[in-house]
Amino acid sequence: MRLTFPKAPVVIAAGLAALAFSVPAAAQYRDEVRNDMSQCRAGGGPAIMVTVDGIKSSEGRMRVQSYRATPAEWLAKGKWLKRIEAPAKAGSMTFCVPVPASGTYGIAVRHDVNGNGKTDLGSDGGAMSNNPSINIFNLGKPSYTKVGVPVGKEVKSIRIQMRYM
Repeated sequence: MRLTFPKAPVVIAAGLAALAFSVPAAAQYRDEVRNDMSQCRAGGGPAIMVTVDGIKSSEGRMRVQSYRATPAEWLAKGKWLKRIEAPAKAGSMTFCVPVPASGTYGIAVRHDVNGNGKTDLGSDGGAMSNNPSINIFNLGKPSYTKVGVPVGKEVKSIRIQMRYM
């Protein structure tokens, strides 16, 4: 009895095909995008137009991140979908955050006042969609049910109020 094995090119091709099918699942997270307001024009979408109010200074950077509003993904490390970073501007700023499909999403905003890339509780600000209360009991991570914003095929507009310590 003689055993035969597939040729190396066949094995490699099969492996590459399997990898190609697994990439979309991984590629859905951690997508840094620019603030392209054209994606929030009438007929655009799905997207969330986020207006952030109460930005205390024009120092540092603003970061807006979207997550699926599910228990497994809301604020989970590495599970953000889209991220927009921009220089801070005191007062209000508007961001257009594209989302992959209709669904329920949460938005987290951070103002890194000194631009050091770290969260400094004494100076940096934060906020979330639907402006949930943040207190010692939820340690800054309110439930996904409190932040969830339903998004259809169009653009959903929301306002978020920044909070500072």
